[in-house]
Amino acid sequence: MAANATFTEPWTATLTQLEWPSTPRLVLLTLLNIPVLSIIINVLWQLIPRSKSTPPMVWHWIPFLGSAPAYGRDPVAFFRNCREKYGNCFTFMLLGRRVTVTLGTRGNDYVLGGKHTQLAAEDVYGPLTTPIFGKDVVYDCPNEKLMEQKKFVKVSLTIDKFRAYVGMIEDEIRDYINTDSSFRTYQMNDINEWGAFPVLKTFSEMTILTASRTLQGKEIREQLTKDYAQVYSDLDHGFTPLHWMIPGLPLPSYRKRDAAHAKMSTFYQSILKHRRDNPQVPHEDDVMASLTRQRYRNGSPIPDHEIAHILIALLMAGQHTSSSSLAWTMLHLADRPDIQEALYKEQVVHFGTPDGGIRDMGYDEIRELKVLDAVVRETLRLHPPIHSIMRKAHEDIPVPPTLAAPSEDVMFVVPKGDIVLASPLISQLDPTVWDQAETWEPTRWYDEKGVAAQANKQYNEGEKVDFGFGLVSKGTISPYLPFGAGRHRCIGEQFAYLQISTVISALVRRMEFRLQGEFPKSDYSSMMVQPLPCQILYRRRNFD
Repeated sequence: MAANATFTEPWTATLTQLEWPSTPRLVLLTLLNIPVLSIIINVLWQLIPRSKSTPPMVWHWIPFLGSAPAYGRDPVAFFRNCREKYGNCFTFMLLGRRVTVTLGTRGNDYVLGGKHTQLAAEDVYGPLTTPIFGKDVVYDCPNEKLMEQKKFVKVSLTIDKFRAYVGMIEDEIRDYINTDSSFRTYQMNDINEWGAFPVLKTFSEMTILTASRTLQGKEIREQLTKDYAQVYSDLDHGFTPLHWMIPGLPLPSYRKRDAAHAKMSTFYQSILKHRRDNPQVPHEDDVMASLTRQRYRNGSPIPDHEIAHILIALLMAGQHTSSSSLAWTMLHLADRPDIQEALYKEQVVHFGTPDGGIRDMGYDEIRELKVLDAVVRETLRLHPPIHSIMRKAHEDIPVPPTLAAPSEDVMFVVPKGDIVLASPLISQLDPTVWDQAETWEPTRWYDEKGVAAQANKQYNEGEKVDFGFGLVSKGTISPYLPFGAGRHRCIGEQFAYLQISTVISALVRRMEFRLQGEFPKSDYSSMMVQPLPCQILYRRRNFD
């Protein structure tokens, strides 16, 4: 007993004399060490050997955050770096979500040509679009219903409608540059002075004005006064990665987005009610009028709130893509005086009048404009509005060996629950497909037997499929996919092409342009790829 006491007493005394951290200090030490421990656990977790059928995981240090900083900062560089290390199929962590990427034309086909029962878009995009567009439309309804809604809208996107739209767009652009303060130098009727306009603001407003006048009709356009500019802005600010990844935050941008949606929905439904209450008052045969005549397969009419929400979706979704494309096109034209001059001369040759003027162009004549067509297509190749297209895997899905495989005997399998991502932009910038892939060079489209023309043919003249809204070219294997592909291919692509072409023509006819400063870089901070804020210089071509 004495020996035992002799052995334990020094330790007992020592432990008694130790000064243990107070509770606040203990909490602080724990909080400081949790991040370190989580990083260590995350590293050890990545070092654990995994099944060969699992696509390789992109190495990341910080759990939950994963590769979000690198992907968000520059997705093109991120995809290229990962491709070099892991091949065409790999997985990365994005704010706690597993995202499996499949690159190249076969990767695009895997995602965009996949079965809806296996790869669903609504699971990915619903949280982002539903607060902006509204309930029961687009990604807040079963896919079969969405296909019917696309068919309803497509009824209004006819050749006869397009023929009428050209003049409407021309009128809106003329009125805009004659009244907007950014074009005050133009309004002075001076052909020597240079002015400047803000690129993003100008083309955002032009896109909204021209789309509302054409697709939404004269009545709606006249009521969408400048009071609604802030409403559009508040809705627009809901299209961010933050709103997509973390819905429902108690932040001002979320509250403004929701209030803006409520105001727009009420606006459209009030017009619908007025039309029904006053059937004797004539109105244009616009998209709203067309939607009131449509019926779902079960015979039921489209409810008013769905009509309103479809109109919001039609305006907002198209506004982003067309605005971005117009901005990039005009920036490149300002940077390439040779192409700009060729474009202007083409207008003069086709539409010049004996008195030195330029007559209005018609819809059927637009396709004959070789330079204009090349300019638009090249911009859409180099700057597709969306760099990543995502779906959610509803079941385990094998990856074809022609896309990627760990060995001859084993194939990759994308596990159920993963987000699956394709990036047509990577294919459109692939140096093994395109000569000088990252150079804006419209002349590549002049060669009818060249790579560009063949890619466009693959996209538009390939296998035809009816997903429920009419026959469309599946187009998923083309290296050129400016408007997506498969069942979610944009139904408004013909209108977008018409809108962009007409706006460019209207501007180039009246003004010449120069770039102010260096060519702007891409801004990947929003869901649509736009240039960073910048200005374009302009000078009037002729006196009135």
